[in-house]
Amino acid sequence: MPETPAPAERDTKGLALTVLAVAAAILLARYMQSVLIPFVLAGLVFYALDPMVDRLQRLRVPRVIGAGLALALIVGACSFVTYALMDDALRVVEELPEAARKVRTKWVNNIDHEPTAIDKVQDAARAIDDAAAAATAPDPAPKGVARVRIEEPVFRTSDYLLWSSVGAVSLLGQTALVLLLAFFLLVYDDLFKRKLVENGPTLGRKRITVQILNDIASQIEQYILVQLLTSLIVGVATGLALWAIGLANPWVWAVAAGVFNIVPYFGPLIVAAALGVVGYLQFESIEMALAVSGLAMLITTLEGFWLTPSLMGRVAEMNRIAIFAGIMFWSWLWGIPGMLLAIPMLMVTKVVCDRIDGLQPIGRMLGE
Repeated sequence: MPETPAPAERDTKGLALTVLAVAAAILLARYMQSVLIPFVLAGLVFYALDPMVDRLQRLRVPRVIGAGLALALIVGACSFVTYALMDDALRVVEELPEAARKVRTKWVNNIDHEPTAIDKVQDAARAIDDAAAAATAPDPAPKGVARVRIEEPVFRTSDYLLWSSVGAVSLLGQTALVLLLAFFLLVYDDLFKRKLVENGPTLGRKRITVQILNDIASQIEQYILVQLLTSLIVGVATGLALWAIGLANPWVWAVAAGVFNIVPYFGPLIVAAALGVVGYLQFESIEMALAVSGLAMLITTLEGFWLTPSLMGRVAEMNRIAIFAGIMFWSWLWGIPGMLLAIPMLMVTKVVCDRIDGLQPIGRMLGE
C-alpha cells in the first residue's frame, strides 16, 4: 500500500507547482503580447463605451447601431485632435536635427575647461583602445595578394522612411483590430457575460462570477472616467501654462502631458524632463528650463495629490508599493503598452483576488 505524503511534503509540492505555473503564465504572456495587448485594449474601450451603449439601448436604439455610433464618436474625436495638431507635431519633429546640432555646438564650445577625472579616464580608455587596435591590426598583405575589405551598410534616409511606413501600417492594423474586437464586445455584451456565468459548476461559483464581473465593470468604468477627466485637466492646464510663458508648440506638449498622466510617477517625470530640454533649447537659459519643467511637475503634482484621490474615492484602492511594482513588472513584460495598461490590470487582479477565497491574501497585499 503506497505511503501517504506528509502534509509538509504536500505543501512543498503545491508551492513548487504554483511557482512553475506562474512562471509559465509570465513566459506565455510575454511571448503572446502581440495577441494579448489588443484584447486588453479592446476590453478597456468596451468598459469606457459600454455605459453609453446601454443608455442608447434604453432609448430603443439597437445595440449594433449604438456600438457603431460610440466607436465612431471616439474615432472622430481622436482624428480631429490628430488633424488639428499635425502641423505642430511635424514642426517639432523637423526641429529635432537643429536642436541636436545646437546641443552639440554648446557642448563643443564648453570643452575649454580643465579636464576632470572623468575626462582623464575617458582619455586613458581611448589610448588603451588605440593601442589594442594597433596590436591586433592585420599584417601587410604579401606581394601579389589583394586584401578584401568588407564595408558595413550605410544608414539611408529611404530605409528609415520605409521602416516608418511599415510601422504606421502595422499601427493602423492593430488599431482596426482593437476597434473591431471592442465592437463585438459591445454588441454581444449580454451573451458574453451569460456564457461566463453558465460555465460555473455550482450556484455559488456563478454568484461569485457575477459579482466579479460587476465589480470589474464598476471600477474600470469609474477609473477610465476619472483618468479621462484628470488627463484633460492636466493637458489643458499644461497647454495654457506653456503658452503663457511662450514655449513653442505648447498644445503638442499638452497632449503629451495628458497621455503620460495615465502612468503614475513615471509619466509626469518623462514629460517634465522632455520639457526641460525643450525649454533650455528654446530660451538658452537654465532658469527657464527649470521653470518650464517645474510648471509641468507642479500641475501633475497638484492633480496627483489632490484631484485624483478626491475623485477616485475608495475604488480599487491599492498601496503605492504595489502600484510601483506593477508598473515596473508590466513595463518589463510588454514595454510601453504594459506601462500604460498596468493600473487597469492591477485593478482587475485585485477584484478577482478579493472575491476568491484562495487568492484573498494576494488581494490584501495589493490593497492599502
